[in-house]
Amino acid sequence: MSRNQIRRPDATNIADADDRECTILHIDMDAFYASVSLLEHPHLVGRPVIIGGAANRGVVLSATYEARELGIHSAMPMSRARRLAPQAVVLSPDFARYSDVSASVMTLFRSVTPLVEPLSLDEAFLDVAGARRRIGSPRQIAAQIRDRIHDEQGITCSVGVAASKFVAKLASTLCKPDGLQVVAPHQVIAFLHPLPVGALSGVGEKTEEALFRFGLKTVGDVAATPLGTLQRIVGQATGKQLADLSWGRDPRRVQPQEPDRSIGAEETFDTDVDDPEIVIRELLRLSDKVAARMRANGYVGRTIQLKIRFADFSTITRSRSLKDHTDTGHEIYSTAVELFAGLGLQRARLRLVGVRVAGLASAGSVPEQLLLERIEPAWRDVEQAVDRLSERFGSGAVQPARLVGPPEELA
Repeated sequence: MSRNQIRRPDATNIADADDRECTILHIDMDAFYASVSLLEHPHLVGRPVIIGGAANRGVVLSATYEARELGIHSAMPMSRARRLAPQAVVLSPDFARYSDVSASVMTLFRSVTPLVEPLSLDEAFLDVAGARRRIGSPRQIAAQIRDRIHDEQGITCSVGVAASKFVAKLASTLCKPDGLQVVAPHQVIAFLHPLPVGALSGVGEKTEEALFRFGLKTVGDVAATPLGTLQRIVGQATGKQLADLSWGRDPRRVQPQEPDRSIGAEETFDTDVDDPEIVIRELLRLSDKVAARMRANGYVGRTIQLKIRFADFSTITRSRSLKDHTDTGHEIYSTAVELFAGLGLQRARLRLVGVRVAGLASAGSVPEQLLLERIEPAWRDVEQAVDRLSERFGSGAVQPARLVGPPEELA
């Protein structure tokens, strides 16, 4: 059985599991990008949907479970995905929306426990030992988190509950989608040993092939193999790691991380771009988008970052810190354009451009006068008026004239 065919063991019953020592949760959103995108397209629920570029260029970011049943998976070239599932609906990704939902979910996690270790936008480890007296057992905490994510965000998640990070993560994987799996310490061996070796962290295709050659096909086979033999097969470090994991030994603790203190947006062009005017026009759109998100979330920032990815996928970034904080697209755009001009790229072929603002602070913590000293009040008034119109009539209801049509039409 391959790594992609792992199925949950039938023997583990979460209702019977003693979860008193299972203080580590691994929470993983189900088909996160696809699920968030479907919030804007509820009529597509239940249909095969692919999240990726509208053109054949690029790769699949995510897919609904209906699309996955047709062989679609993340990182697959879009051209191949379209051939495999011509009936699938393709939606363009909305990274700003994904970031917003992720931030809300992470805030929920931190309201339960300060010990939150994000792994990506859509998954994290939590140590809930300190929350048991306040909220309940680990199983009850996991159930409450799942309910709140569904009620507040309209998406589902799967949660693994165990005494170690490895077992918790494996449990969440095996109970997808929309599942809750508790693996108590006394159940770990029965839970792990029937699984294929591909379930062990660190077992890629080559390691799996090496283990198969020696007849080691399940985690139980690995556990029954002498350490020295394992190390001769896969090496000293990997052999020791696999031996420990096969018995459920994983001493790693949850390492809390501060939330990301930046807000950004980027755009991958459908075809490589070598016209600076098109890039500058995109910088304006992205700057306004970032500034609107900052104001909506009550942030101001000081460091403007420009990201450029070339046609050969090489990437460079440039940044500049302002004297004072800002929350206007006008100033973010002006700085981003200066950074771009400083690169002197001439007719370089670009694949992606991005704008990010770091060094965030709460707008309420920065005296209003400091903002007004650097920015003409008229710009802030105009952009705040646009915020109100966008809230009433929808995003994009009011745009800078430069964004209304192709550059050649505006000359």
